[in-house]
Amino acid sequence: MIGRITTFLYGIVCYLIFLGTFLYAIAFLGDFGVLPTIDSGAQGELGQDLAIDAALLTLFALQHSIMARPWFKRAWTRVVPPAAERSTYVLLASVALVLLFWQWRPIGGVIWQVENQLGRFAIYAAYGLGWALLLVATFLINHFDLFGLRQVYLRLRGREYTGLRFRTPGIYRYVRHPIYFSWLCIFWATPRMTTAHLVFALATTVYILVAIPLEERDLVSIHGDEYRRYREQVPKILPVRMPAKRQHGAAGIARAAGYSGD
Repeated sequence: MIGRITTFLYGIVCYLIFLGTFLYAIAFLGDFGVLPTIDSGAQGELGQDLAIDAALLTLFALQHSIMARPWFKRAWTRVVPPAAERSTYVLLASVALVLLFWQWRPIGGVIWQVENQLGRFAIYAAYGLGWALLLVATFLINHFDLFGLRQVYLRLRGREYTGLRFRTPGIYRYVRHPIYFSWLCIFWATPRMTTAHLVFALATTVYILVAIPLEERDLVSIHGDEYRRYREQVPKILPVRMPAKRQHGAAGIARAAGYSGD
């Protein structure tokens, strides 16, 4: 029982660290407040700053993607308890983000800047909508499973973990990856796009485009033809209207939008 309690408390701590990181990310990417943000701090040599920022982004991308792969999970759960695997992933992802926030180097130069108040309001509204949609999308597929709390809770209760069934709730009927769509809104919705912010937005967009095929390969291996049909009938990121003959098929789906952890 002590081991169950310890695992549960570990999961809670990991989630609280993630929550703090998540809230700080809103200020960091939105360039709000006096805390270090994506555009605050002293600027150094351009080449050195670019190299540091690229290394921080690469570290986060590698951690975020490699630890989400099934082959890594199988090996990793020989080291950590299976119930704590997801919480550990969340913890290390948060640590990678904290490191990025701490060591990020601002780079001078403004790519675009919106001065019109109505335009700025619209952009910040899109930024806020991105964060809101992100939260909604995680709760639709089970927020607590995604961030490891369900796993440690089941362990505390002495119950065996079972994976989520395949379903497409809400916005998952219109786009396969609303979480990635949310991130794109967050990364690009800024009234003042600096060089540093552009580097961040471009790098994370490339990561998303690379991560989707890897994630969907894992989902096909888990859900088989069910996910193949879903992939054929529902757009990837943008809710683009499908041809009429495909819309009928998409409307008949009431199944899964699983996740692999990216």
